[in-house]
Amino acid sequence: MTIKDYDKIISKRLKSSRYKHSKNVAKEAVRLAKKYGGDTEKAEIAGILHDITKEADEEEHMELIQRAGIELTDMERSSPKLWHAISGSAYIRVELGITDEDIINAVRYHTTGRAGMSLLEKIIFLADFISADRDYEGVDKMRKFADKGLDIGVLEGMAFTVSDLASRKITIAPDSFAGYNELASRLGR
Repeated sequence: MTIKDYDKIISKRLKSSRYKHSKNVAKEAVRLAKKYGGDTEKAEIAGILHDITKEADEEEHMELIQRAGIELTDMERSSPKLWHAISGSAYIRVELGITDEDIINAVRYHTTGRAGMSLLEKIIFLADFISADRDYEGVDKMRKFADKGLDIGVLEGMAFTVSDLASRKITIAPDSFAGYNELASRLGR
């Protein structure tokens, strides 16, 4: 399949604002891949597909996850905001036939991050955080961190996420803590 094929698929699955966001993430992912030596084609594919199941209902999420043989942890099961990343990785594997584990993992971990992230995973995590349509307080600062260094940008994104979720008393994925701790330790923070 080509990027145009993937674009057609997501345009049918997502409302216009989410579709626009996916296009923006793909564009930002390509920019980051060029800047940090990543594969631009894989970055564009993972970027355009990262939210492919964002608007699915609970039944579709669970069906996709089950069909892909993914077992949810108790925390994941009780955190519906994480389902689209997990079911999205299942969808692109099962429905689209994508076998590239790097693309699958980039979709799977684009919301939480994790320890041992690949270059592509970091690019998609950060591209989703700073795409052109993002307008949360602090996004300009986050974009500056992203341009200083990929790991610095990802670390700041993870710190922002952990802080935001903790301030709202929302569960935080263990993968987010593991990714944060790994980068903070490596970068000497």
